[in-house]
Amino acid sequence: MASAVEQFFTVKAKITAAERGAGRQAGAVTLVAVSKTFDAADISPVIEAGQSIFGENRVQEAQAKWPALKEAFPGIELHLIGPLQSNKAKEAVALFDVIETVDREKIAAELAKEIARQGRSPRLYVQVNTGSEPQKAGIEPREAVAFVTRCRDVHGLAIEGLMCIPPADENPGPHFALLEKLSTEAGVEELSMGMSGDYETAIAFGATSVRVGSAIFGSR
Repeated sequence: MASAVEQFFTVKAKITAAERGAGRQAGAVTLVAVSKTFDAADISPVIEAGQSIFGENRVQEAQAKWPALKEAFPGIELHLIGPLQSNKAKEAVALFDVIETVDREKIAAELAKEIARQGRSPRLYVQVNTGSEPQKAGIEPREAVAFVTRCRDVHGLAIEGLMCIPPADENPGPHFALLEKLSTEAGVEELSMGMSGDYETAIAFGATSVRVGSAIFGSR
């Protein structure tokens, strides 16, 4: 079985090929290595191989392992890619460099409060529930542009991008196309879309970052 480092280089090569195939510049797409459920011993070799951007699903899990890793490896960028509860906003602002899952007013208000209090400003994306799945986090597509505007105008938050997780049993292409359309309407540039099974497709639809976990670290 290939090691996480070998898999990392394979994914990097596929991203480069997908960029080329989509007529995009080399380096246009950022790889977020999703390290949820993996510990420091699994993650460290991938950092040493050159990866510096990682994604975590849960604030509590990230708090347990990333402060020490960030100290050992300066320059790490940490993304929150799982749902954020309003009572975890304080910890999220303190630890994460990018929060990709802003999806409701209460979260926006809590983040604004903590950013002002801590003097620390993680970059922020709005999560869009492109499949309107009741069990999934994210704002409804029809409300997304207005919500981005409210985040800026009411809460003073600088929203940089949009994020989505398409339904597992559907062709992801239309969902990626919808997110790209919404980003244009909302006036944001970053598009976080595509995971281990569909990141090459996402790159063809304009992803600026892809979130890849199992294709690097193996199944959880």
